[in-house]
Amino acid sequence: SFRTLAVFFSAGGQSPKSNLFVYHSAMGENNHKEQKPISYEKSNKPIFSSYASSSSSSSSPCSFTAIIILLIFLSYFLYSFSFISFLNPYSPSRIPNSLLVPVIRLGSGQKPEEKTELKHIVFGIAASSDLWKHRKEYVKTWWKPNGEMKGAVWLDMPVNDSVSSPSSPLPQIKISSDTSSFKYRHRNGHRSAIRITRIVSETVRMLNGTESEKDVRWVVMCDDDTVFFPENLIRILRKYDHKQFYYIGAPSESHLQNLHQFSYGMAYGGGGFAISYPLAKVLEKLQDRCIERYSDLYGSDDRIHACMAELGVPLTRENGFHQFDVYGNLLGLLSVHPQTPIVS
Repeated sequence: SFRTLAVFFSAGGQSPKSNLFVYHSAMGENNHKEQKPISYEKSNKPIFSSYASSSSSSSSPCSFTAIIILLIFLSYFLYSFSFISFLNPYSPSRIPNSLLVPVIRLGSGQKPEEKTELKHIVFGIAASSDLWKHRKEYVKTWWKPNGEMKGAVWLDMPVNDSVSSPSSPLPQIKISSDTSSFKYRHRNGHRSAIRITRIVSETVRMLNGTESEKDVRWVVMCDDDTVFFPENLIRILRKYDHKQFYYIGAPSESHLQNLHQFSYGMAYGGGGFAISYPLAKVLEKLQDRCIERYSDLYGSDDRIHACMAELGVPLTRENGFHQFDVYGNLLGLLSVHPQTPIVS
């Protein structure tokens, strides 16, 4: 049942034996097994024997490559495992000094003796002489006298109680500098926004060279009808490194305000916002030029936001600051307050 087929190829003066291929084909119903081809080289040795020897020699490099890949995989696995163990917050002594990856943990950036207190905060309160007689009652609800708090109320004109003693239930009163040289081009706004936005710079100038400036870590801006919870404000500010640039606050509760008039990335002045003192000092140097560039803006807080954008400092959002651009009863909104201290 076997048929042998021999095919001879001769070319270029080569001997027929060098190009001889002999193969067997199985014929029949019960035998369909293919036979391996056999060829002969010039040395009269079958080709499959040389192929077998070459495959045995090539298995050695394949095994070597597999070992190399396995070693690389194991090294990456061990490195990842050791890196995760280094970042274990319960064993800070295991972190080597050479590990340059910054790990930020809120609330642990300061040592116990360096915690932020009220003496480290300076308040800049925006007010007007026309409304101060009534608005000062809001400030009395949260201001702590006898030097426990530092700050000033900035008015456009002097009032009768412009001189206050340290034991007064109100902060000292300061008169803002003249802003008539600045352009204001918004049709529906009021140019008092320029005076109010410069309170940050004027607060920094008020502190320059004084003894109290050494303790200042934060400048907190607010309106005269803003009510703060000072203890909660301290809890929030302790989470952040006051030596870095921080612009902390919250947008409005009104979607239309954030979307059409202002921005979700802007801290609203009615809810108050905090600026780290190093950032406030940088802002003081360029704020007047920044105000000139944005004469078409509406209010004071969006001018602050524009200057922060030029400095590349984004808003650090804290949901405890409240602008309260809402109508009606606030009980429902306060009863579902986020899991964060209410700040203002």
